[in-house]
Amino acid sequence: MRWNLGLTCAAALSGFVSEASADVYRDPDTGFSFSQKDVAITTNNNHITFRIAIPSPVPANQPYDAVIQIVAPNTAGWVGVAWGGSMTNNPLLIGWTNGANGVVSVRRATAHTAPTAYSGATAQVFKKGVKSNGTHWQVTAKCTGCTSFVTTGSNTKTLNPAGSNRLAFAYSRTKPSQPGSDSSPINVHDLFNYWDHDFAAAGNAQFDDLVKGNL
Repeated sequence: MRWNLGLTCAAALSGFVSEASADVYRDPDTGFSFSQKDVAITTNNNHITFRIAIPSPVPANQPYDAVIQIVAPNTAGWVGVAWGGSMTNNPLLIGWTNGANGVVSVRRATAHTAPTAYSGATAQVFKKGVKSNGTHWQVTAKCTGCTSFVTTGSNTKTLNPAGSNRLAFAYSRTKPSQPGSDSSPINVHDLFNYWDHDFAAAGNAQFDDLVKGNL
């Protein structure tokens, strides 16, 4: 099993985009200001958009929550994000839609085999940030435990809230076999890749209030 890249579907998704710059997206539904990155998944300009929001400020070298928003074409059965930039030894947040609902699951792999449930992190879907149309779907969720985690042994990695972090993603055209369950088995991905995400542009001073409003 391996991992792929991301997308901004602004032009294709009526109502999915409000105020955006090259790297920042202000979401009218959830109220968050996201740092965003579009990552190509085909050679014909098809892509996935990854958006991340974090608190501001964040104490140095301390764990912090993150909100992630994934906008993917309807050809994507599921999309996964590796917070440590690799398939192994870091939290893997996997998202998909089931009808009008968004589903997220946090898993982990210690080898290049199917990842299993990971108790070191939890994710909550924001209903306001879940939608779909004739071309794309979107899922938004808060993850606790995704920005600071044990890699191997007693080694802990904390993502830099004031700079760039190397992330990875995987993409599959096939939906999970039990799409209504966050513990559903998933098939092997079709694509994987890496990107550098700007966390410095992801800060939200009212992060806690926005989380409460969305939950």
